[in-house]
Amino acid sequence: MERSNIVFIAKSLDGYISDRDGMLDWLNAVPNPGNEDMGYSDFIESIDAVVMGRTTFETVCSFGIEWPYKIPVFVLSRTLEKPGEEYKGKVEIIDGPLKDVVKQLNNKGYNRLYIDGGLTIQGFLREDMIDEIIITTIPVLLGGGSRLFSDLPTELEFSHVDTHVFLNE
Repeated sequence: MERSNIVFIAKSLDGYISDRDGMLDWLNAVPNPGNEDMGYSDFIESIDAVVMGRTTFETVCSFGIEWPYKIPVFVLSRTLEKPGEEYKGKVEIIDGPLKDVVKQLNNKGYNRLYIDGGLTIQGFLREDMIDEIIITTIPVLLGGGSRLFSDLPTELEFSHVDTHVFLNE
């Protein structure tokens, strides 16, 4: 069974994943009349589980929509004990060194993990535990906010596989 940790995320031209206020409204800066999902549906169909940080979990919860994930979600948190009654059976809180967390999830049969959330992604990168990165670049300059990438202890190399242009009409 293939085991991999995969990032699927959008960033601004200047490398931010949220604006200075931690907001994501800028993701809608480009008109999307056909509601193109930028490959997300195909991607999520190939995933066994989501691993996200607490901030990302709280952001998703704040959207006021039905829970968007049909696969198990594991939230990394040292302080959150329970995700809330409405997320029972959908979300599990986990903690520990990332290598141990991934090993634990792999042992449960979750081998293709969607790694989501800025700090979580950065932590996985620091540990050299990201196998694939899928980035959608939105043509907007935010000028500040939360960066996708941070300093790393060593250079990491990835192979470019494909570039696809969406909404180029």
